[in-house]
Amino acid sequence: MKTKLKIDIVSDVVCPWCTIGYKRLEKAIIDLGIEDQVDIEWQPFELNPNMPAEGQNVNEHITEKYGSTPEQQKASKQQMTQAGAELGFTFDYFDDMRMVNTFDAHVLLEYAKEFDKQTELKMTLTKAFFSERKDVSKRDVLKQALIDVGLNAEEGLSKLDNEEARYEVRTKEGYWKNLGVNSVPTIVFDRKSAVTGAQPVDTFKLVLSELTENNITN
Repeated sequence: MKTKLKIDIVSDVVCPWCTIGYKRLEKAIIDLGIEDQVDIEWQPFELNPNMPAEGQNVNEHITEKYGSTPEQQKASKQQMTQAGAELGFTFDYFDDMRMVNTFDAHVLLEYAKEFDKQTELKMTLTKAFFSERKDVSKRDVLKQALIDVGLNAEEGLSKLDNEEARYEVRTKEGYWKNLGVNSVPTIVFDRKSAVTGAQPVDTFKLVLSELTENNITN
């Protein structure tokens, strides 16, 4: 019996390179025709766990966190926008864009996993933030995302006030940090090997080919 290759993607909803990394991984999976041989699970990581409810202007935030100059930020945004466009994803950066708290989004991604809707919800939230200028910390935006992927919005939103659901996300965040994950995306294969960053499609193809062949022969 051939076992599926388990892929854990540790990432945040508001991480542009996580989106690019996933879209490249997805392309590699499709190109190799192994969609039925992999099982993807999204794992929570908050880039800004202490981000207040009102958020922070993205440009200010990046200057404060990474010391980037306006010129460096502009070049980086152009690079990400181009990389996204090549993969069919739109990054729409704008002057008043705000970095927001993503904890609630991660709670809902855990909820979505029960219904095999995790990837769909992840991409809906990422698209809301990067392509549609929406604040993914706001409950009305989260509610719409749940509806868009066909989940029970009321049941999903009730998880946000559920101590057990919140504790589970914190525990998972701690688990991956304790394993040494401190940058995202980190993509883990069968909990044995990992790659970090938005690797090129060909790199993912090499890794996937080797691992899926091993799964067949073992």
